[in-house]
Amino acid sequence: MSVSVECRDLAITFGAGPTAAKVLPGVTFSVKPGECFGLVGESGSGKSTVLRCISMLTDIWTGNILIDGRPVRDVALIERCRTLQMVFQDPYGSLHPRQSVRTVLNEPLVIHKLGDREERMRRAITDVGLPVSFLDRFPHQLSGGQRQRVAIARALILEPSLLLLDEPTSALDVSVQAEILNLLQRLREERGFTYIMVTHDLAVVDHMCDRFAVMLHGEITEILPRDAIPGNRATHPYARELIGASLAYEGAH
Repeated sequence: MSVSVECRDLAITFGAGPTAAKVLPGVTFSVKPGECFGLVGESGSGKSTVLRCISMLTDIWTGNILIDGRPVRDVALIERCRTLQMVFQDPYGSLHPRQSVRTVLNEPLVIHKLGDREERMRRAITDVGLPVSFLDRFPHQLSGGQRQRVAIARALILEPSLLLLDEPTSALDVSVQAEILNLLQRLREERGFTYIMVTHDLAVVDHMCDRFAVMLHGEITEILPRDAIPGNRATHPYARELIGASLAYEGAH
């Protein structure tokens, strides 16, 4: 069920002429099947833009993005939705306030003409640790953590191979963050998903990711294994500074 991902010279510019902003000057990295790969860096460093390019939510990029060796531009929309799904940062904004959980989960099944819809919805909602009765609730009747679980269930309902996680816990309370991260970890172990996770939090990287890339001004400064964090084995000055600040913060708390 796992897939590999490869980005080669991924570049994107917004605008034209003298006011054009080169957001990604040329990003290259690869993710192995079943791996959890992190993208970290300060706000505006291009992390979420990389996910939007991979998912084709933004399609004005140049370079190559390969899913299992196949250019993502060559994958038809309907197939792409079955292969990869995205979990967004804000569970308050990513769910329609007037749609019940049942409607949210049923819609992709209808679009993709999948049968056994009731059984699929029940399985998806229980897979993320919510009771089946929650299918008939609306977003305003759910806590932030429950909303994010519904968002994850929506991403899982089409049984994708690749999940793109855009700071999936940053809008949640600390105790709920741990629950969602443990949920994502369990789902990956059970189903062998490939994850690409954007986060500011190196503690999340240390808990979830096999490797991670440190981004600055749209460029990858360094790609490191998870075990490089405790002893700060980064070599690039910015990566060392970022990890050092995180270790100092953790030490103070």
